[in-house]
Amino acid sequence: MSLIKEPDFGTPARPGEATVAVEIDGTEVLVPEGTSVMRAAAEAGIDIPKLCATDSLEPFGSCRLCLVDIDGRKGTPASCTTPVAPGMKVRTQTEKLAKLRRGVMELYISDHPLDCLTCPANGDCELQDMAGVVGLREVRYGFDGENHLTEPTDSSNPYFDFDASKCISCSRCVRACGEVQGTFALTIEGRGFASKVAAGAGGSFMESDCVSCGACVQACPTSTLQEKSVVELGMPTRSVITTCAYCGVGCSFKAELRGDEVVRMVPYKDGGANEGHSCVKGRFAFGYASHPDRKLKPMLRERITDPWREVEWEEAIGYTARRLLEIQAAHGTGAIGGITSSRCTNEEVYAVQKMVRAAFGNNNVDTCARVCHSPTGYGLKQTYGTSAGTQDFKSVDQADVILLIGANPTDAHPVFGSRMKRRLRAGARLIVADPRRIDLVRSPHVEAAHHLQLAPGTNVALVNALAHVVVTEGLVDREFVNDRCEDFETWERFIAQPQHSPEAVADITGVPAEELRAAARLYATAPNAAIYYGLGVTEHSQGSTMVMGMANLAMATGNIGRQGVGVNPLRGQNNVQGSCDMGSFPHELPGYRHVSDDAVRSVFETLWGRTILAEPGLRIPNMFDSALDGSFRALFVHGEDIAQSDPNTRHVTAALSSLDLLVVQDLFLNETSKFAHVFLPGTSFLEKDGTFTNAERRINRVRPVMAPRTGKHEWEIVCELAQAMGYPMKWDDAAQIMDEIALTTPTFAGVSFARLDRVGSVQWPCNDAAPEGTPIMHVDGFVRGKGRFVETVYVPTEERSTRRFPLILTTGRILSQYNVGAQTRRTGNVAWHPEDVLELHPHDAEVRGIRDGDTVVLASRVGETSLRARIDDRMPVGVVYTTFHHPATGANVVTTENSDWATNCPEYKVTAVQVTLKQPVPAAPGPVR
Repeated sequence: MSLIKEPDFGTPARPGEATVAVEIDGTEVLVPEGTSVMRAAAEAGIDIPKLCATDSLEPFGSCRLCLVDIDGRKGTPASCTTPVAPGMKVRTQTEKLAKLRRGVMELYISDHPLDCLTCPANGDCELQDMAGVVGLREVRYGFDGENHLTEPTDSSNPYFDFDASKCISCSRCVRACGEVQGTFALTIEGRGFASKVAAGAGGSFMESDCVSCGACVQACPTSTLQEKSVVELGMPTRSVITTCAYCGVGCSFKAELRGDEVVRMVPYKDGGANEGHSCVKGRFAFGYASHPDRKLKPMLRERITDPWREVEWEEAIGYTARRLLEIQAAHGTGAIGGITSSRCTNEEVYAVQKMVRAAFGNNNVDTCARVCHSPTGYGLKQTYGTSAGTQDFKSVDQADVILLIGANPTDAHPVFGSRMKRRLRAGARLIVADPRRIDLVRSPHVEAAHHLQLAPGTNVALVNALAHVVVTEGLVDREFVNDRCEDFETWERFIAQPQHSPEAVADITGVPAEELRAAARLYATAPNAAIYYGLGVTEHSQGSTMVMGMANLAMATGNIGRQGVGVNPLRGQNNVQGSCDMGSFPHELPGYRHVSDDAVRSVFETLWGRTILAEPGLRIPNMFDSALDGSFRALFVHGEDIAQSDPNTRHVTAALSSLDLLVVQDLFLNETSKFAHVFLPGTSFLEKDGTFTNAERRINRVRPVMAPRTGKHEWEIVCELAQAMGYPMKWDDAAQIMDEIALTTPTFAGVSFARLDRVGSVQWPCNDAAPEGTPIMHVDGFVRGKGRFVETVYVPTEERSTRRFPLILTTGRILSQYNVGAQTRRTGNVAWHPEDVLELHPHDAEVRGIRDGDTVVLASRVGETSLRARIDDRMPVGVVYTTFHHPATGANVVTTENSDWATNCPEYKVTAVQVTLKQPVPAAPGPVR
């Protein structure tokens, strides 16, 4: 397999029909209006030399290599900045142009190190390539005199170097940072010969606002910005297209390798979700896959106090199967169960839930999606008829107003966050509803029209007030509601009641009534208004109610079923959507079909040859409670660290400690494995073969770039365990698993590896009615027929501040770390976030005598932990904030058992706490003299 080289057309494509005919070097080309001469030539297979131009950036016209002759025009215009015109005749190769280009190239080379043979970019350098293209054979100016050859190298970033001596000041890195990423961390400092690229105010990359997305590295045409991995390992020689295993954006990458060693991850321009962009995690934080902490051999122990003993696969699987069967014989079929992972492929998840239902013989299967987006599934199913978001990510490019609720995309979904920022800079208005002042509220280049800084736990009161304004001020889209919805009149009477007015809820939410009214009007009167939301919506006791409230608001204003609108969950992990799609909940088979449905069960029973129980099994919280009362005795945990990620850690660990058998399958020994009897090593995404489904329902191929280092795919291990328990479960490869998914699950009916390899990706539903997938849902009608309005009664959370616990803790994520940190903590990302910290308002810190950097005790009614304080006015008075990426902090020690009324999704976002200065441990008394 060779290195995949993607064509670069020099300038971005322009929308519209190809209606403008031009002649380039005697070849007629038909392109859309506004297309550059350079791109028109490239589309005709005619390459024009270039250095400052690339098709991910707007034309700049500084390098002067792309000059052309145009009949009837004076001079030699730059082809990148010159749009086509009807009847235009262009010549790209003349003696005059060749002389001009060689002269320009001589100037570049006269101030450039002559170290091509030892340069890490040798063979992958556009400057080197263009010197050859223009036929440069000598530099008449010589190499003496003033130059930049002694400029220093900035190696402060853990992933790439900036060698200023090789910089040609083309501005591609600067423009990429602004146009693609939207951070504007880089600039051109100085004028003329003194001009140079600077990070911030002349500081290093690590001191600047750089977020290490890699856009600058990818844009650089020389070795000025170069991955340290390339310098160390050499240029890659082959590529495999795969999908990132971090957040729910689902970015496509070219894994570029040298032999079996990954040299770099390059974002794939044809990736449907990311279109060539990336973040620091997907671009650089892949080193955990080869970290020495990885366990590659199965391990056993009789008691959790015993040391681990490495064994062969046959012994590990045989022991596990025997113990599971013994426990069922002693305590009943329902005494065992499994938890699937949102970090694993659809095929692996499907295999686990099939093992539980067919081999274990029960429905005791649940998923980590329980603790993040299960209210999304419930709420959207009740109102729209399907358990997923309505749009593709590109849809935001058409939004005029964006309502962002309980989400921080620049940290948690950074590639989508960059796309959103581009739309905001183009003129869209933003409403942020969040207790914390996230970066999108106000930064140097983006500012929200409204920041609704609500009190944690009051989301439903807020969305009801927004809807109240829509109804009482005549802002309802009556035509849409009458044609496409039901139960509107009942809901309208409910929402118009005075207790839902902005004035009535101001004391509840803390949001001034006029601010809320203005936000509601802005959303309701926009041509296209979109809602995007995250865990700040779902991880509440009223998470499901809030999802239905947002669905009501979108229907009432007609913002469903076209580009630029919709209700869009930003999923946390790479395959949260897929793990739910695959039947990981105890009450649902794949495709969100209830186990009580006889016809649905019949499909699986016929294929699997086993009876499936019509009664739902245990949810994760029920498993823990039943473990403590002795009725649930064994658990298979697939790729999740529930002892760190689930709430009320003491309760979780007590339950795990009480099990007769805990089986953990993962890459590393984690907090959960401390209570395990069997450890089965897993595979990293670089070894997986399958699919992930991202937050926009996009099914992406995950292709192995190397064989499993453990010797087995995870779905193979699951099959062998099922077989050892007496159930004949077998596939030859992951493609066959997807074929079974397509056979049994209507929304996946048209999905196969062959189709995904052909078209790149599809968004479900993919079936006979939509063979290429469905980017926008509910276009002509809702999945359930008519959209259903649901009354959303605000019920205050039981978790309230008290004299003993006067503050409210809410939690979230940070850009450089991911989930429980098992992956990112084993990469260079620790340079940015080496520990979890507690943000608290200056007032709350002052009254407690806490200074920035002090170690504090964070305590709730269920537990306490210690961490360092960061004084920050991002939080309102009375609210504190932390992340949960480091097990040493164990933030979930303090979160409570409160959960969503419909789905048991934990209420991570509202915990009553106290923060006190940690007193130093007194020194041990010295000897008496």
